[in-house]
Amino acid sequence: MAQTSFILAGFGGQGLLFAGKIIAQAGLQEGREVSWLPSYGPEMRGGTCNCSVCVSDTPIGSPLVTDPDVVIAMNQPSVAKFMGTIKPGGLLIVDSTLVEEVDGRDDITIYRLPATHLAEENGFPKLANVILTGKAFRETGFCKRESIDEALRAVIPARKKNLLEPNQKALALGIEL
Repeated sequence: MAQTSFILAGFGGQGLLFAGKIIAQAGLQEGREVSWLPSYGPEMRGGTCNCSVCVSDTPIGSPLVTDPDVVIAMNQPSVAKFMGTIKPGGLLIVDSTLVEEVDGRDDITIYRLPATHLAEENGFPKLANVILTGKAFRETGFCKRESIDEALRAVIPARKKNLLEPNQKALALGIEL
């Protein structure tokens, strides 16, 4: 796979920038070319945010993703904004707990996961983002399983090591779905 590009989008505070770091770090674990570009409104927490991530075997021309292979959307405005930009044959992964309508496109695959509900039900209420990242990994195979596991360990700071296990469980749940 030469390059996989992602847009992760939703409200600030949903952990989308963190999820993008997991994807980027997984690429770094394999020695691949990587870009991670955050974008968020002035409100930060609660405002809109998104992040562009590229994982590539060749140099990346621009970190800005305009035609993603994959969009992970955690709210309705993000679906409206980014669904039309997905490459034909690409993926849209939505948190169906928070996204009610997804107007169909017949040239992409759409996955609806109740990620927020699943996260709460499994005892890690703030990790819907990691569940959706696991699903993106499963459907794209953008890296090896060991790489995404190691990436998760790398992006969680030592002072928050108590969060590693719930994040690992959330990632595994997304991969299983």
